[in-house]
Amino acid sequence: MRIALEPREGGGTWTVVAAPLAALAASLVVGGVLLGLLGHSPFEALYVYFVSPLTEGYTRAEILVKLVPLALIGAGLAVSFRANVWNIGAAGQYTMGALIAGALALVAPQGATGLHWLILYLIVGVGGGMAWAAVPAFLRTRFGTNEILVSLMLTYVAALALDWAVRGPLRDPAAFGFPQSRDFPDGFLMPVLMQGTRLHAGVLLAVAVAVGLALMMAYTRRGFSLRVMGTEPRAGRFAGFSENGTVWFALLLSGGLAGLAGAVEVSATVSQLQPDISASYGFTAIIVAFLGRLNPLGALFGALVLALSDIGGENAQIMMQLPRNATALFQGMLLLFLLAADTLTRYRVRLIRPGEAGAPAAAPPRIAASAGEGA
Repeated sequence: MRIALEPREGGGTWTVVAAPLAALAASLVVGGVLLGLLGHSPFEALYVYFVSPLTEGYTRAEILVKLVPLALIGAGLAVSFRANVWNIGAAGQYTMGALIAGALALVAPQGATGLHWLILYLIVGVGGGMAWAAVPAFLRTRFGTNEILVSLMLTYVAALALDWAVRGPLRDPAAFGFPQSRDFPDGFLMPVLMQGTRLHAGVLLAVAVAVGLALMMAYTRRGFSLRVMGTEPRAGRFAGFSENGTVWFALLLSGGLAGLAGAVEVSATVSQLQPDISASYGFTAIIVAFLGRLNPLGALFGALVLALSDIGGENAQIMMQLPRNATALFQGMLLLFLLAADTLTRYRVRLIRPGEAGAPAAAPPRIAASAGEGA
């Protein structure tokens, strides 16, 4: 007996919304059961995770603060994955964007002020991320290497480069040996939108990027070519679209936005370079992209869910002594259930007994094509 997947007939755009909601519901149920097995009340734990962060103004602002890098990176990855270009190294591009932009802030005059300094800082962050993403783009288009492995391995190179910089040339001499740079000048800090919180102007930038990318994907020739090359590359080549051009555009776009996220996050939350600058956002944003149905606007929703779970996880650590890994477990389950929901909404599972007549099972669709359909 073997298991086969057969395409479902019909289906509608309702699955685009139903699949992530079903995955979210399944993650909540299974997560509640696991918490119950650990001796905690599932309802209390879920309340602490997903409701308590919304009850206070400061924690609501913190959710938006964490949303910014997730939305910026997730929107770029949504476009890249939709084009069937798998940039898994956004964490490294995030790190390099923060490092290069931070180096600019540290060599600038101490009294540097004015919007032009901040704009230059953000542009340099974009450039740092794009430069790091150009490496897997070049190796894939020139030598046919796998961008998944190259981009992922470069993540660790970027982390080591940051660690070397803050312990060496960029270390603050007055830091008593701690590996960190001096504080950035005021001209390189993101404006605060709400006094008494850390909510900054980056949230407006994240929304603008998501809207701009959604319009590009829906109404421009470039967006059309990315969608075609992601779903039907042979048809795209026949239509004159360049496969190498698609790879370069997708990686540079997603890498640039990851670098922008790194520059914004460092400027807005820590105002200096440190060995730990939350580069894990680059991996979490992969879940954001899929939860958003590989749609840049959907990435805003995905970022909100993941940011809420992150703040809720911090609350659970304090109020219920739950381990930090519980949040990572929830996020991993969410991605697993989301991919399962995608498959089951397009394919039905059929058990075929030995000797039973039947057509060979259809191969599952590429994730980029299936998750992005209708988005």
